[in-house]
Amino acid sequence: MKLSTGLFALLLGTAAPLSTASAEDCGSVSGGQAGMNECYGNVFKKADAELNKLYKEIEARLKDDPDTTKLLVTAQKAWVAYRDGECDFQTAGGGSIAGMAYPMCQTAITQSRIDDFKGYLKCEEGDPNCPVPAAN
Repeated sequence: MKLSTGLFALLLGTAAPLSTASAEDCGSVSGGQAGMNECYGNVFKKADAELNKLYKEIEARLKDDPDTTKLLVTAQKAWVAYRDGECDFQTAGGGSIAGMAYPMCQTAITQSRIDDFKGYLKCEEGDPNCPVPAAN
């Protein structure tokens, strides 16, 4: 496995604030590598659930705009393909920590998308760089 120390630290730091079961908690999990794999998998599942919640909020705000909704769906499908492809690439070396490194990668990239979605949900009316209308 050729996961650099810097990338490993970046992924750990990015994943840590996601929930009460954070990446920091995974370092002290019992069960060896299998336990850590499961823990990091659970951290990713929580990030993915948060992403899906935000996606539904954006979709609800776009309910009267089918053209923009279609763009959202297209963008999200492409983003999922990117995330999974990037994590496949980053963990291509395999090895004993691949089962942990893959969800760490997914979590880091998902957290970035969560930040994007939160920004879309907070932008001001009339912002030309925001495709999501302000909440009523």
